[in-house]
Amino acid sequence: MKAIAYAITLFLLAGGGLPEAGDRPTNANHGNQATKVRFVPLAVYIDPQGRPLAAYQFEMKAIAGHVKIVGVEGGEHPAFKKPPYYDPAALAQDRIIIAAFSTNQELPRAKTRVAFVHLQVSGDVDPRYELTLTVAAEGNSQQIKATIGFQEGALQ
Repeated sequence: MKAIAYAITLFLLAGGGLPEAGDRPTNANHGNQATKVRFVPLAVYIDPQGRPLAAYQFEMKAIAGHVKIVGVEGGEHPAFKKPPYYDPAALAQDRIIIAAFSTNQELPRAKTRVAFVHLQVSGDVDPRYELTLTVAAEGNSQQIKATIGFQEGALQ
């Protein structure tokens, strides 16, 4: 019985599950060459440059490659440990808008990982991403100047 459960788990992890309506097959065979599929975590960082970061919103989209967003996790600082909110409608357009707000007394003042975005990357084209920080603010709603960045494949 354990062998069957193990085989089913491997099958699902390899992308062998039932496709959703409108999905392109991820293991399609084009001639003799199967489409390459891999899963990539993308760590997103915000640097509030010494100011207390209480809220943020950013947009992420792939500008090259075939990318499907398959999950979102929270960040490293206790203020942003919970998974952030995101717009499910934006996912249908191959982009994501992510936002979070914290009422914690202790807020990050230095560069911190605010989210992990998990991606399914198909094909041989290396993806390129575009992140736009829409807003970053202190607890009193005062906007702050902050920078955003990412690191592909980081799981710390």
